[in-house]
Amino acid sequence: MIVDSAVYRHGARVPVDCHRHDYAALRSAASEQHDFVWVGLYEPSHMELADIAEAFDLHPLAVEDAVVAHQRPKLEQYEGSLFMAIKTLWYVDEDDAVETGEINMFIGDDFVITVRHGRGSQLKDARAALEQQQKVLDHGPSAVVYAVCDTVVDSYLEVVDELQTDVDEVETSVFSPRRTDDSTRIYTLKREIAEVRRAVLPLREPIRRFSGGSVPGIEAESAPFFRDVGDHLAQAAEIVDTLDVLLSTAFEAHLARISVQQNEDMRKISAAIGLAAVPTLIAGVYGMNFEHMPELHWLMGYPFALVLMIGSCAVLFWFFKRSGWL
Repeated sequence: MIVDSAVYRHGARVPVDCHRHDYAALRSAASEQHDFVWVGLYEPSHMELADIAEAFDLHPLAVEDAVVAHQRPKLEQYEGSLFMAIKTLWYVDEDDAVETGEINMFIGDDFVITVRHGRGSQLKDARAALEQQQKVLDHGPSAVVYAVCDTVVDSYLEVVDELQTDVDEVETSVFSPRRTDDSTRIYTLKREIAEVRRAVLPLREPIRRFSGGSVPGIEAESAPFFRDVGDHLAQAAEIVDTLDVLLSTAFEAHLARISVQQNEDMRKISAAIGLAAVPTLIAGVYGMNFEHMPELHWLMGYPFALVLMIGSCAVLFWFFKRSGWL
């Protein structure tokens, strides 16, 4: 359940003489001013999270959201703490699928608790990188919130880059001279883009509030860091909107190409029917068995009928070829 837990003082990790599951002792170890605790959890049960909630005085509604997960990205303020939910994304190229996870954060004056669901956006590397930046980590819990948001938003950019590659492939396929069936893949990509949109767009409001330095519990001095995250988030949102428009255009072009191909097929079928109908008509006239018929005893009647059939077909073929029907 616990991925890592540590006490930080003056931008550095300090050793503590207590068990990692002894949350009350862990919080007590952050005894000096500006000390804080960062506890990282992975898919804890309700009972496991209840112990942490008791040690850190977490609001029960926020705890319930963190256990159930599947929350919309949001930022909520409770007495003495903040609760933030963020969607994580990763891309499965074999299925053209965007998978989602979630990170929930409890933020207090002397603690940050991150609860991760799903395998996306692991925070181990983010913690290690942050521990190498003492000046940033010296901002306390605000630095952890920034590091988590920055890691998640960077993963958004990676996902939209993968989607952009797939959209480019769809465009190439739609406008290629060969016949392709791209409607299924276009629908799949539009559905995955909608999944990305549900993660990206709601997150803009919390990041905007952090950037403005108007959130209690988040240091105003950290606002420039969140503005950088906001820029990346806006970039991801713009790319998502562009890809959605491109896919809609590609789908319309795909339908137009199908219509054109069907028209071409109908012209070819009509031309083939015309080529078969004329000799059939001639053969039908010459095949009548009436007693009094012109040319009935004509020696050249049969060769003339064949020449007339071949000549008529040749003229029709030339006409259809010139008209682009064949």
